[in-house]
Amino acid sequence: MNTKVAILGGGNLGTALAKGLARTEEASSKYDVTITRRNADLIRYLEDDGITVTADNTAAVEEADLVILSVQPTQIEDLVNDIKSVLDPQQHILISTMAGVNDEDITELTGSGFPIFRVMPNTAAAINQAMTCVERTPHKEAEKKVIELFESLGKTLLINTDLMEAATVLGACGIAFFLRYIRAASQGGIEVGFHAKEAQLIASQTALGAAALLLDSDNHPEHEIDKVTTPKGCTIAGLNEMEHNGLSSALIKGIKVSYEMIEKIR
Repeated sequence: MNTKVAILGGGNLGTALAKGLARTEEASSKYDVTITRRNADLIRYLEDDGITVTADNTAAVEEADLVILSVQPTQIEDLVNDIKSVLDPQQHILISTMAGVNDEDITELTGSGFPIFRVMPNTAAAINQAMTCVERTPHKEAEKKVIELFESLGKTLLINTDLMEAATVLGACGIAFFLRYIRAASQGGIEVGFHAKEAQLIASQTALGAAALLLDSDNHPEHEIDKVTTPKGCTIAGLNEMEHNGLSSALIKGIKVSYEMIEKIR
């Protein structure tokens, strides 16, 4: 029997999770996915992929094994109040993708006894290339099920609770950071002669290749950089110019500022 997954919140992240779970035969053969949104017509197209779409949170939860809370933090109280009558600690594993909302906040709303997992995936889940950090908890049997679910959407990493906000910045916000780099590289490509689509293709595939090199080899980035920087060459000249203009410093500062913003709203 397939594991039934209810994704409560059909926003950008929720729909990315649903798409990824329906995209591959391996995932779709393991999971039956229901996703909810107040205006369900906005995500009705997901039904073409075999995903159940509804505006009824209670109905979605009643049949589910895994319940993914994928709404804005300000909406969680109303959501839990909506589904509380059908929540069962013997049946449901609760999974939260909400930044700045901890286990105690959720327990206060749901009542005790539920296995609760905070996870931080990113929107690359839609193409099964997500990086998902999963909070380490004492619920080891439930943890296996959560890890298995998100492994079908990309790579996972178990981390301690105190790193969840940092994971949000580096992994979830990080999608936007890397996309901004690709956009900038594409614009540079236009400056040196490529049409926009050509420049974006080259920049995107090159970024994909760079990441794949590190994941495959487990090398430090500088090790791979050294392979393409020759004395008096164009690569080192470009790298040095970028560093003189604060490339690394800007990225590090951006990550720290995002992290400080999360800390403020906790």
